[in-house]
Amino acid sequence: MAVDPNCVFCKILAGTIPSLKLYEDANTFAFLDINPINPGHTLVIPKNHAPNLTASADADLAATMATVRRVAAAIEGELKPFGINLLQANGPGAAQSVFHFHMHVIPRVRDDNLLMNWTPKPGDRAALAAMAERLRSHLK
Repeated sequence: MAVDPNCVFCKILAGTIPSLKLYEDANTFAFLDINPINPGHTLVIPKNHAPNLTASADADLAATMATVRRVAAAIEGELKPFGINLLQANGPGAAQSVFHFHMHVIPRVRDDNLLMNWTPKPGDRAALAAMAERLRSHLK
């Protein structure tokens, strides 16, 4: 397992920082966020350290999402939230504060005032086509 000795989440995995563990398997770990947006707000992390989404191995991402689904089902069953958001912040510009890839599973409460949605507005078709071409060139 890749570990960063300075990473708070790696320290949680090592047991040197306490957590409120909800679930663990060979590849992932899920625990309650100590600064929850709403009750049940959970973090899911891969055990292999990677600082962000793009640095993560495909197998770690797949395992993480399987655990996210399992946690979301538990939250739905126990808390009956108004909805659930999944959040992944990648980099300082997205407000990532711990540089170990992680997913937030956030139960929503009616009128909780958490603003994660936006008002859709049509994009310029030519600009969208140009952007698609630029991005496709990196996906080959």
